[in-house]
Amino acid sequence: MKLEKKKALVGRTLGIGMERIVFNNQRLAEIKELITKQDVLDLLADGAIMIREPKGRKTIERKSRRRRGGSVKMKPKKGKAEYVRKVRKLRNYLFQLRGKEEVSKEVYDKLRQEIRASMFKNPSHFKERVKELSK
Repeated sequence: MKLEKKKALVGRTLGIGMERIVFNNQRLAEIKELITKQDVLDLLADGAIMIREPKGRKTIERKSRRRRGGSVKMKPKKGKAEYVRKVRKLRNYLFQLRGKEEVSKEVYDKLRQEIRASMFKNPSHFKERVKELSK
């Protein structure tokens, strides 16, 4: 005896899937006469129709995502911005000194390395170092 249409009606009425619906084999005659939604609710209350628990999954584990340049939503660190600002000022000043030929090529290279190593707190500290090396 095929009862797929009856299961579909019960599923629509109760808002569940057809695989969760179980009919009582002794009361199949009553289930065959099932026509309205009210009949479904009555048979459910009488016990002619039973509903299984949903199977489901225990927990859904999300796939870990790689963090790339486009997915990072952070502001750049303050320390880096300050470093960039300071280094650009010092390199520009050093370049001007080299253009005026106040510093030799060897001293220029040494000072560039020291700037990169963050040895100077501010431009005045840097100027003192230039005076030491240019003597």
